[in-house]
Amino acid sequence: MNMDFNTLKAIIDAYPYELVFVDRNHIVSFMNKAAEKRYGKAVKIGESIFNCHNEGSKIKIEEFLKRADAGEDEMFEALNMKKGEREFFVPVRDEEGKVIGYFERHEKYWTEETAKETVKPSPYIPY
Repeated sequence: MNMDFNTLKAIIDAYPYELVFVDRNHIVSFMNKAAEKRYGKAVKIGESIFNCHNEGSKIKIEEFLKRADAGEDEMFEALNMKKGEREFFVPVRDEEGKVIGYFERHEKYWTEETAKETVKPSPYIPY
């Protein structure tokens, strides 16, 4: 089954966390709605991700890419206590396994105390 771009975009926009896809040249190629909302004008499609990242981030991203090229998949990046999120570096590969880009995946950090806060029933599914 082949999916058209609009269907794939709708699926990615349904993901509640920010997703910014960056190509191998570090150019932002795609952002989902959550990313557009969170980053506003700080991150722009067609521009370098390093326009909004510091030198330390650049070094960290380059190291993750080396590890991805060596075969690693999703890599734990950080626990951001300020935002209550775990952050992961996710390489994206073509059909031949070559890394063509990457994105950072965020998820809420789960504890017993926050579990009830972060999981909300869908208004579309009766419980």
